[in-house]
Amino acid sequence: MTRDPTPHLLIIGGGFAGLWATRALASAHVRITLVDRRNHHLFQPLLYQVATAGLSAPDIAAPLRHILGHQRNVEVRLGEVTDIDKAARTATLADGTQITYDTLMLCTGATHAYFGHDEWAADAPGLKTLDDAIALRRKLLLAFERAEAEPDPARKAAWLSFAVVGGGPTGVELAGTLAEIARHTLRNEFRHIDPASAKVRLVEAGPRVLSTFPEVLSLKARRQLEKLGVEVLTGTPVSDITAEGFQLGERFVEARTVVWAAGVAASPLARTLDVPLDRAGRVPVQPDLTLEGHPEIFVAGDLAALTQADGKPVPGVAPAAKQMGKHVATTVQARLAGKPAPGAFKYQDFGNLATIGRMAAIVHLGRLQLSGVLAWWFWLAAHVFFLIGFRNRVVVLLNWAVAYWSYQRSARIIFGDAQDDRRPKRPPTP
Repeated sequence: MTRDPTPHLLIIGGGFAGLWATRALASAHVRITLVDRRNHHLFQPLLYQVATAGLSAPDIAAPLRHILGHQRNVEVRLGEVTDIDKAARTATLADGTQITYDTLMLCTGATHAYFGHDEWAADAPGLKTLDDAIALRRKLLLAFERAEAEPDPARKAAWLSFAVVGGGPTGVELAGTLAEIARHTLRNEFRHIDPASAKVRLVEAGPRVLSTFPEVLSLKARRQLEKLGVEVLTGTPVSDITAEGFQLGERFVEARTVVWAAGVAASPLARTLDVPLDRAGRVPVQPDLTLEGHPEIFVAGDLAALTQADGKPVPGVAPAAKQMGKHVATTVQARLAGKPAPGAFKYQDFGNLATIGRMAAIVHLGRLQLSGVLAWWFWLAAHVFFLIGFRNRVVVLLNWAVAYWSYQRSARIIFGDAQDDRRPKRPPTP
């Protein structure tokens, strides 16, 4: 069979970087294969809303085939890439299939990092995928059910003790939402427990939460969390996590539900490139996002390690990934047309947003710093605007409107057998 002479771009990863690059090349004379191990694009900034039963999975995700169905130069392939051969210009899938490429874009994102304590993962799940969110939602809701059925007061209190490890945006959002669920959503629904008595703790090893924000906004965020009933613990790292709780300095805190939001590591696929990686497993790239010595390979999104002109690293956030995707597309188009490439990637920082709870958020946009109600409305508008697909925007708005007026959360369904999670527990470290 004659090989198609059209230049072939292989994009591995259907996240923000990969999808934005693909769509930007809709009119280009290039054959694109987009490979992802999941069939959907996920709006990750709202993943915690699925985990806390505010939204259902389809509200923040859309099938890649549907998004790209009308783009005729794209083939979507469901599969997991396990190896990349730079010399042969091939990518190998888990089933043994090999895909050759002329140009490769690698943007497989990040996963959880437990700082050398991978054994904590079983007792402190993280939040990166829809599978994670649904499993975490089950864990959170079951904790209240276990407390309702527990006759022993000490064990009941342990089931009503929640901890979120990591004071970044995800940790803050999870802790604030958990406090609202306990104090408002579940009110009057149980007969043997008062959900409002649940203790929600946010644990941050550093001196303050939301450390990427100005200190004044970080302090306001802490006050808003405490107003919601969250106990904020800073300055001491967690040294052990078990099914019974976590070790904080000399103190062991009983908590049957611990959530990990403290660290990320780059996708392990980066190791197959056989290049030096940074401490987080990311790939150091050239200013134009290419791999040193391999201009045909681009690395973008959370997988790329790049320092800006001001000495600061490009952050692992959705806007940066989108901008990287567009930059790769512009470079590919220039090469196809025989024109000069756009040169170095320049990240435009449009600011940081974080929501804490009902009518509580912080916003940092250059010199503009907002907190409270106005910041919350700004956060809501921004997230709805950036959702993929009109249907998602409408559904999310309706769900949020109902939640605002009633405190109810629309996706409080526990999937699976409630007995499945009863397993032997690892005892706490003495």
